[in-house]
Amino acid sequence: MIKEITYSFNEIDVNPRDINVLLGYADAVLPEPFSEYLKETMKKAETLSDLRGVFYRSTDIRFSENKDTLIIEGVEFAVGRIVAKELRNSESVVLFACTAGKEISELAQNLLLGDDPVLGYVYNVLGSLTVEAVADKIHQEVREMAAMFGEVITNRYSPGYCQWNVGEQHKLFSFFPDQCCGISLTDSALMQPIKSVSGFIGIGKGVKFRKYTCDLCSQTECFYRNRQKER
Repeated sequence: MIKEITYSFNEIDVNPRDINVLLGYADAVLPEPFSEYLKETMKKAETLSDLRGVFYRSTDIRFSENKDTLIIEGVEFAVGRIVAKELRNSESVVLFACTAGKEISELAQNLLLGDDPVLGYVYNVLGSLTVEAVADKIHQEVREMAAMFGEVITNRYSPGYCQWNVGEQHKLFSFFPDQCCGISLTDSALMQPIKSVSGFIGIGKGVKFRKYTCDLCSQTECFYRNRQKER
């Protein structure tokens, strides 16, 4: 069964300190104009009404003999050895997608390309943290669902990271209706709105939840790597 969820900004957890970290001021007071811009963007974020997510749990899963391909209901995902290792003991897998919505994505892009790129950058950072907070809420929903059956979950893993080709977004979204949660894919498999996230979460009695192991991954332009590096 596909489950769709809508959140308000007040229902998710966006930590202002994380915004400071990603702006490059982890241990310092934000200078102007960042301080005022942060107040402005947080106030605007409270009005957002298109924070949405969807997930689907499949028990029809198996791994290929080479152990780097996950097959879900006959659809092959070449997730690579890093992701496959984390998901290998899963008895089922949740496919998910979520978005911070069209409004904040477009606002950030328009400002970045327009008259106030600094404000646009603050919105861009806030949009990234907002969609990750929505993904956190979905992750918690999946954790609670698994706990009902005495199961645990893995971390979440997305196409485009850990050697998993972003082009496989098209396969992942084939499990959801068109324009689900207002998300569409370009021909090159990029999500629109830009501030969107998709991926897999493993479920089972033999899996483990591990923090992201950045030392195992060669991806340098990564939200998690950069966020942890500044902490």
